[in-house]
This record gives sequence, structure tokens and C-alpha cells, in this order.
Amino acid sequence: MIRSMDPVLDNQRYIFTRVRENAVGALAPSAFALIHEAEGWTAILPATGEEDEPQYARITLMVSSALDGVGLTAAVASVLAANDIACNVVAALEHDHIFVPVAQGEGAVTALKELQAAAD
Repeated sequence: MIRSMDPVLDNQRYIFTRVRENAVGALAPSAFALIHEAEGWTAILPATGEEDEPQYARITLMVSSALDGVGLTAAVASVLAANDIACNVVAALEHDHIFVPVAQGEGAVTALKELQAAAD
């Protein structure tokens, strides 16, 4: 999967924010993701620039990543950590999405492309 991950940086910026249960339905159409945790709902939303929350860049790994695949998340997190880039991985049925601080988006893509090239 590493050889085929083809990381793509989204131009949209995102925020992670806590939302009330009664707001989940209204946010669903615009949310990238809604995650229900024991502490409440977390929404990953497109940033408008008016939020107080930190903004993140989203990198999509274009490889079709199986949920039972082994090693992709560890390899991605390791190479980003080695480059002092924090990340949050959100896995879906088709792709993994890597959220990094906006200022480190380009650097993260470069590091991931280097990882991909080294896997060849």
C-alpha cells in the first residue's frame, strides 16, 4: 500500500470541534466526518476562517486502503513524526485521510512522497 499511496493535499482547511447532540443532524451535510465518542460528538468541518480552533490540512492517501491492512498508518505516522509533524489519521472504507497543521501540509506531502519512493 505504501508504494501506491499517492498523497494528495486538499486545498480546503479543516477544524476539529465538539458539537452538541442536537446540532449533529444540521452539520451532517457539510461535515467531513462526525465521530461519536463517550464524551460527545466531534465534527471535522471545513474551516471558514472565523473559528477559534486550529486549522488543519487534509492529505488523502489515494490508495484503496483496506481496513484490515497492516502497516500503512504506522509507516505514515512514523515518517511524519521523524519530520516533527503531528498527524491525526481518519480511516474510511476507501482511503485514509491524514490531518496535519496547515503550515506543515506541503512538508507532510513531501515526506510522504519520499516514503512512497523509498518503497519502490
